[in-house]
Amino acid sequence: MRRKVIPTSLPHVRVAVIGAGFGGLGTAIRLKQAGIDDFVVLERAHEVGGTWQVNSYPGAQCDVPSLIYSFSFAPNPDWSRLYPLQEEIQAYLHRCAVDFGVLPHVRFGTEVTDASWDDAAQLWRISTSTGDLTATVLVGAIGPFSAPSVPDLPGLDRFEGTVFHSQGWNHDHDLIGERVGVIGTGASAVQFIPRVQPQADHLTVFQRTPTWILPHPDRPVGTATRLLYRRVPGAQAAARKAWELTFEALVPGFINEPRLQKPLEVMGRALLRKQVRDPELRARLTPSYAVGCKRPTFSNTYYPALTAENTTVVSDGIVEVTERGIVTADGAEHELDTIIFGTGFKMTDHPVFDRIHGRGGVSVGEEWRAGEMAAYLGTTLHHFPNLFLILGPNSGVYTSAVITIEAQVHYVVEALRAMEEGELASLEVTARAQQDFLEWADAGLSRSVFVTGGCHSYYLSPTGRNFTHFPGFSATFRSRTRKVDLDHYAVRRHDPAGTGAREMSA
Repeated sequence: MRRKVIPTSLPHVRVAVIGAGFGGLGTAIRLKQAGIDDFVVLERAHEVGGTWQVNSYPGAQCDVPSLIYSFSFAPNPDWSRLYPLQEEIQAYLHRCAVDFGVLPHVRFGTEVTDASWDDAAQLWRISTSTGDLTATVLVGAIGPFSAPSVPDLPGLDRFEGTVFHSQGWNHDHDLIGERVGVIGTGASAVQFIPRVQPQADHLTVFQRTPTWILPHPDRPVGTATRLLYRRVPGAQAAARKAWELTFEALVPGFINEPRLQKPLEVMGRALLRKQVRDPELRARLTPSYAVGCKRPTFSNTYYPALTAENTTVVSDGIVEVTERGIVTADGAEHELDTIIFGTGFKMTDHPVFDRIHGRGGVSVGEEWRAGEMAAYLGTTLHHFPNLFLILGPNSGVYTSAVITIEAQVHYVVEALRAMEEGELASLEVTARAQQDFLEWADAGLSRSVFVTGGCHSYYLSPTGRNFTHFPGFSATFRSRTRKVDLDHYAVRRHDPAGTGAREMSA
């Protein structure tokens, strides 16, 4: 198949992928397996891993079992724990990049500063910190936990001690003997607080909203089990399927009938009663919302760290930061040497969304701020031809993010195949298809614990809609992303005269 080429001095690739975490590497591996070698992965860091490269704080651990928090096509029989720690996950991703031959496609130390759709040329013009290029298709595997969120606290700039966010942990800073303040009690803080507490002379935890803590089922994976998985791969595949079904069994309680979550609440309250004897502290650590409304967290060491003699839990709001510490609403000043933010990540306002500009020059961020965070199947956006998002709005299933990623990557490959077979220059989801999906998702989540559970979480947009979850089972998401229905897309074919067309790589 022969097509005309648009003259350009910039290097061109068929597919450009932003990010080298699970989403970016999964895309790269599947592209290569589909016989597509004309792609590049743009990674701002100097190592693969994405979330698991940048989040290296003490105690960083996946809250999904390793058997389902890994690629189905790259099972690892040698996981050391049921719930792996950060170092092991990053090592797994690096090994996948090497074993599947995609590491040479990664441009490290390359940050995307702008990506703009050229409608006349039917391609993406991409500017990066190491040079410019063009691409027929752009895949945004940005990752939801890659841009730290730091609250704008009055006086923070005048604090004379050390300040850092958990995502950018200062490993060179010694906390031994220090007065440490931790702001936030979300999933990351629940993991690192038990590591900080034994080192600190005094630990002050500033809690705005308590978190549901459930007993952690983590344990080492025995030698016999690992040997079985190596010798009988089908045994590991069966165990993976069993874990998938276990997590899928939670879907009705999350989506349709939150009262089904009651056993989890009973477990959480029992753990709290067992580990926190002080009734006043226990009351302050008891959530007032339903389990699952915010992200529940597993830990057997969080409550013991909060009840230690050198720990103070502060529930009064922060008024300001002084040179010496933090002043709270009760007028107390808590003197500190180090402040650590465990305040999560920018979900709705990730800075990369403002660097991707579609047809007409409007960025993804501007589009979402003007309306709602929406994408068809969490993957494609109206006004953004040939753009595919990984883990986009309403794509989150309840087993593992990797399940979503694999389904979306399959969809990307199917779209590339459809473009090749139909000699298409671009495809853009219609406004109607995108709106229909948004309304379907909203209707499906209307009774969910995320909406009715009595909290406001990062699952919700500023208008209160759940932009995070898919309203159904992972099997349904896989089914809907199995084939690309071109009836839901506006397509443009290559100009047979050659004007404005580019030769597509085979």
